[in-house]
Amino acid sequence: MEEPGAQRLAISIVFYVAAYVLGFLAFAIMARRRGMATDGIAVLAAAALLGGGTGALLVQWIVGGIPGKSLLGGVAVGYLAVIYAKHRLGIKRPTGDLFAVALSAGEAVGRIGCFFAGCCYGKVTTLAWGVYDHGALRHPTQLYSGLAAAATLALLVYLERKRVLPENGLLYVQIAVLCALRFPIEFVREVPATVFGLTTVQVACLFGLGFFAWRLRRLLANSERSRLAVSLAT
Repeated sequence: MEEPGAQRLAISIVFYVAAYVLGFLAFAIMARRRGMATDGIAVLAAAALLGGGTGALLVQWIVGGIPGKSLLGGVAVGYLAVIYAKHRLGIKRPTGDLFAVALSAGEAVGRIGCFFAGCCYGKVTTLAWGVYDHGALRHPTQLYSGLAAAATLALLVYLERKRVLPENGLLYVQIAVLCALRFPIEFVREVPATVFGLTTVQVACLFGLGFFAWRLRRLLANSERSRLAVSLAT
């Protein structure tokens, strides 16, 4: 595998740092918007960052056998870290929407870092927008993922402004859309298929899409029942 040049590596680090900064800013804006900008929420954000960063590195190493970061691994371990931290801090209010916006914002920029770092690259292609990477013209799958994250962020911002979802609704939408968009991108990534012609990530995406679509449906149904109960009571 070709190593990225020093200049490309430096550029990738700039984008990775920018991604974390943008994610924190998005988180802080959402916390203020929801009236949740407290010390406990700041600790929760730190727990998510530590857990997500550790999970991203470990899962990539365990599954891929090479250094790098696994987004889905980061999401999974970060989610567990948040649950644990909320329990210890006694935070009862749902906080998933804050992390949903932060994750999409950070990934939209962070994937540009992946592009310059030379990781997460695509298969060989003859398409006009193919980029020279690892000795051949390839799909710029890092940029595909970045565009998918940007589109997801735009959807979340729209839904937040409309206030059409109960709390945690944005989180369920974000993860479901992430899985739905990541699934087709995997077909043009340079990764081996493992299960029925699908990659490990694609299998995880199918489970994730189904699970969080189900969670969203339940959330909306419970919200509607609560709204009807209040209407009848008044």
